[in-house]
Amino acid sequence: MTAVALETVRPRRSEVRPVPLTRITAVELRKMFDTRSGFWLIASIAISAVLAAAGVIVFAADDELTYSTFATAIRFPVVIILPLIAILAVTSEWSQRTGLTTFTLVPHRRRVIAAKAISSVVIAVAAMALTFAVGAIGNLLGAAVTGTTPVWDVTITQCLYYVFGMVLSLLVGFMLGVLIRASIGAVVAYFVYTFLLPTIFSLVAGGSQWFRDLQPWIDLQFAQSGLFVFDKSLTGEQWANIGVTGIVWLVIPLLIGLRLVMRAEIK
Repeated sequence: MTAVALETVRPRRSEVRPVPLTRITAVELRKMFDTRSGFWLIASIAISAVLAAAGVIVFAADDELTYSTFATAIRFPVVIILPLIAILAVTSEWSQRTGLTTFTLVPHRRRVIAAKAISSVVIAVAAMALTFAVGAIGNLLGAAVTGTTPVWDVTITQCLYYVFGMVLSLLVGFMLGVLIRASIGAVVAYFVYTFLLPTIFSLVAGGSQWFRDLQPWIDLQFAQSGLFVFDKSLTGEQWANIGVTGIVWLVIPLLIGLRLVMRAEIK
């Protein structure tokens, strides 16, 4: 039989197309809500936002019932919850031992990690839209209760700064999840990043002038704090502080974590 005849008899192999990134992202989004812990962790964003807004109405002075006050109060619980969502989105593949199934169905690990990052950012942006809405409702209710005129003292640019700062906080949690790949370890590391290190830096800066000048360039939380100040815009130097600290504390560890994920054995 000739080669041409063999080619005619032999069935042609069907072309296998990779799973679209949009579908992987949709699956990762659904996985965040599938478990009770994941559902209530995300629901706690709305619950904490409502409680924070109610606390402002009850305890804040009448002249402090402004939109920026509500936004600031809501930020404190949300900035803790969002990174935890990103951490669990990554570490669940290892802590719940679903990684073997996930990376068998989608062998390209980069695409899975990218989908987790995209879905985490989508959750963060949606959460910010919700918190802005809760803050607006709280501002209107506070003005109605006190009989004053609502004060809208936050511009669109400041809202974008706010969202950018929250996304950066979430990405820190995502980075720790990729780097450590264990839920408890990543959560502990996040609280060290968020509370312990800034406290140590502040104590050292309080007793040393040279370190006080250096702090904006090495303290991630200090550099990002300007994103949540509503009464002034960021300077070029402050953006440089955010860029340098972001590279040192976020980008470099994330690249190391991605390298480890690509080489780690999935069990």
